[in-house]
Amino acid sequence: MRINNFTVSFAKTIISLTLLFGPKLLLAQTRLPAILGSNMVLQRNAPVPIWGWAAPGKQIKVAFAGQTLTATAAPDSLWQVKLSPLAANETPREMIIQAGSQQINLSNILVGEVWLCSGQSNMEYPIDKTEYKYTDPKRGIDSSEAELQRPHPGIRTIKIETKYNFHDATTNGWQNGEGKMFARSSVVAFFFAKQLRAKLRVPVGVITSAWNGSRIEPWTPPAAYKNIPAFAEDISQSDTLMDKEPEGKMYRSMIAPLIPFAIKGVIWYQGESNCLIEEHDMRYAYKMQAMIDYWRKQWNLQFPFYYVLVAPYHYTDWKNMPHTPETLPKFWEQQVAAAHIPNTAFINISDLVDNFSDIHPPYKWIVGQRLANKALAETYKRKGLAHLYPQYKGGKVSGNKMIVSFKDAKGLRTRDNKTPDFFELAGLDGNYVPANATIKGNTVILFNAKVPHPTEARFGWTHEATPNLVNADGLPAVPFRTDVKKWTYKVSAGN
Repeated sequence: MRINNFTVSFAKTIISLTLLFGPKLLLAQTRLPAILGSNMVLQRNAPVPIWGWAAPGKQIKVAFAGQTLTATAAPDSLWQVKLSPLAANETPREMIIQAGSQQINLSNILVGEVWLCSGQSNMEYPIDKTEYKYTDPKRGIDSSEAELQRPHPGIRTIKIETKYNFHDATTNGWQNGEGKMFARSSVVAFFFAKQLRAKLRVPVGVITSAWNGSRIEPWTPPAAYKNIPAFAEDISQSDTLMDKEPEGKMYRSMIAPLIPFAIKGVIWYQGESNCLIEEHDMRYAYKMQAMIDYWRKQWNLQFPFYYVLVAPYHYTDWKNMPHTPETLPKFWEQQVAAAHIPNTAFINISDLVDNFSDIHPPYKWIVGQRLANKALAETYKRKGLAHLYPQYKGGKVSGNKMIVSFKDAKGLRTRDNKTPDFFELAGLDGNYVPANATIKGNTVILFNAKVPHPTEARFGWTHEATPNLVNADGLPAVPFRTDVKKWTYKVSAGN
C-alpha cells in the first residue's frame, strides 16, 4: 500500500484523538475480545457466551445459526449474550454483531469440540519445529512435516502469544488447519485435535496458551491459594504467596482474557521448570489443585483436566541447583498424586525418550495421541482406546520376597521381552539394591539374596527411568515407592 501525506496525517489525527479523549473514543466503538473471531470453533452442546465492550447503554444484537440475541452494554461497557446449545456443524457460518450503525461480521465459524492447551515449552513446541533445537526420533516417523503439506479442514487453531497484556490476549487469531500461521501451532495440541477429529467426526478447535520455561505459579493468581491448607502458613506470613510471580502474570495475560469462552476441557504439559526448584518444596500437587480449582471457578465449569508426567531428563546437569537422581521421581510422585483432584488424569511418557540431556523429547505426536485417547475414553466414553497405565496397587512380603500388585495391568509384560527392569528392594537397613523381577499375572515378584528380609520396594526411582514394564496396550508402568508414608497428598473439597 502506498503511504501518502493524507494517510500519515489521518493516522496522526486518530492517535491525537485517542490521547486526548482516551477511553471515551475507544468506548464509542464496539470491540470483541481477541478469542472471538473468524475461523473459530464454538463448543457444541453447551451455552456459548459471546461478549465484548461498547459505549454504556448501547444496544447489541448478535445473530448466529438462527438465533438472535440482544444485550445492553453495562456502565463498565461490558456486554454479553449466551447462545443456546448448538449441535456440531461442519458448514462454515457467519456471526453478525450489530451495535447501532456499526456491524462486525465473523465468518467461517464451525461448531464442535474446543480444548485449551497450556503449559510450558513442550506444549508450546510448534508443528514446524521453529525456535527450538530439534533431534529426529530414533523410533517411528514424525509426520509433522507431512501434516503441514495437507489441509485439515475440520481443525482450527489459535495461538496466544507469550506477551504480558493485562487488557486482552495477544494473538493473530483463529487459523484454518493449513498455512504458515497454522504451522506455528502446538504440535501436541494438533495431534490431540487430529485424534479427536478422527474418532468424534466433528470439528475440533484448540487454543494454545503456553509459555516456554514457565513455572506453575504465574499461571495461578495468589487468591487461588487461600483455601488450600498446604499454603496457610505461607499466606499468614505474606500477602503474596509467590514472591517471584506475585500477580499470576501469565494467568492475567493468557488465561483470564479467554474466559468465559466455552471450552470442553484442558490439557496441560508443564512441570520441568518446577522440578528444577521443587527439591525442597514438594507441593506441586497442591499447586495444581490451586490452579485447577481457580480456573474452574472462573469459568464456572468443572471441565476435565488431563496432563503429562514430565519425561526422564538429567536435572542433575543443572549445576546451579542441587539435584539428585531422585529429584525427578519425587516430582513424578507429586504429579501422580494430583490425579486425586476430581476429573483429572495423567498420561505417562517415560518410554518416549532418546536423550536424557534433551528436555524436549521428539515424540510429540504420540504425546498428543495419548492425551486424546485419555479424553476420548474418560470424557467422551469411547471404548477400546489405550488410555490406562499400570500403577502400583499394593505390596506384601512373602518370605524373602516382596510381591507388588498393579491396577490397570491387564496383560502385564515387558515391551522388549526381557525381565522387568528398574525395580529395587530395601531391607531393615533402608538401603536399596536392584531386584530380580518376575511377572505373575498383574503382580511382579521381587527378590535379591542380599535382602533376606525385604521391607520396601520402589520402581523407576531415578531420572533415567525408562522401564520396560507395560500392559497389554503397550503403555508404560508408572514409577512408585512403597514407603508412601514419607509424603501424603490430601485433596481438599476445592475452592
